[in-house]
Amino acid sequence: MDLVWKSARRATLVSWPTSVDDRLDILVRAATAAGESVTRSQLLAALVAEASQEPDQLSSVIRRYRSTESEQFIESHSQADLPVVRRPGRRRQTQIESADRHGTG
Repeated sequence: MDLVWKSARRATLVSWPTSVDDRLDILVRAATAAGESVTRSQLLAALVAEASQEPDQLSSVIRRYRSTESEQFIESHSQADLPVVRRPGRRRQTQIESADRHGTG
């Protein structure tokens, strides 16, 4: 039996708002709190695999996303009481860390 999550891979570049990326991290932490060992890509794949293909439902989701104010979005996603999850690979540098490292901060 072939499992979808273990099938052939395709890399996908996603460019989205930082607050949405932060939300993905929160969702990974929530899944971890539920006992799942999951990566960001596995979670994204699971969400896409489970998404409705109903045009009206998709349209509704897109319209809600496009009309959500940034501050409201950020405030509505709590990360309290969730475990910290270390992501594999290199850690992303903030501009402040980069400036400090190069003596320009």
